[in-house]
Amino acid sequence: MTHAVNGVADGDGNERGGVALAGEAFRLPDECHAQLLDDRRTLRAAENALRAGGDGDGIRTDRKSGCPFPVAPVACPVMTTDLVRPPLQADERTALLGWLDLQRRILRWKCEGLSDEDAHRAVVPTSPAMTMAGLISHMRWTEHTWLEVLFLGGDEKRNPAFDESDEDADWRTGGRPLAELLAEYEAQCARSDEIVAAASLDDVGAPHPRFRSSNANLRWMLIHLVEETGRHAGHADIVRELLDGTKGYY
Repeated sequence: MTHAVNGVADGDGNERGGVALAGEAFRLPDECHAQLLDDRRTLRAAENALRAGGDGDGIRTDRKSGCPFPVAPVACPVMTTDLVRPPLQADERTALLGWLDLQRRILRWKCEGLSDEDAHRAVVPTSPAMTMAGLISHMRWTEHTWLEVLFLGGDEKRNPAFDESDEDADWRTGGRPLAELLAEYEAQCARSDEIVAAASLDDVGAPHPRFRSSNANLRWMLIHLVEETGRHAGHADIVRELLDGTKGYY
């Protein structure tokens, strides 16, 4: 799927900056709208100057294509954080748990300052369940799936991820407050840490009738959790930016 920044008409017929996804437009914050419009005007002026034989004063050009583009980037809100990576010379367990916890914290960080309305707002028309609230719910149940069910052999009945009638059941939140979902996710992560602390990385999961990955050892399961949490933290980067223009890298 591709997306592009386009001019979008608001209710008053004024051109607004927006992101068009699968034929639908999503509005950026007002400060981003203003910057986008300024950039478009600058770009048009540069194009006209170049066509007239001028040098496009104040305009940089792309070195490969020679196309002009504005000097000023779009100025959107930027998130800051004090997150830290695991030690460079960490032992295996410390490194695995450190990277997993970092991805968990990035996912929670991306939710800072969001209203409940935005947390439940879908921005990808073809994936309506992928909201910030849905991501948190999904990762809560992902932790439960791997460590409580597939590793320990616990009860899967309360985990919606095992609902074979609805593959997105663990993404559905019923409109519950984001703070509540975050608290449940944090509690599940704490429970996961307890399970890991009491086991060897070489310990193998409990047999499961439908999922052969329960035969993996704890090391494999933790590596998978780092991969899946990191993947969804990346989704959260994009969803948050589409919601309100806020960016933040770590």
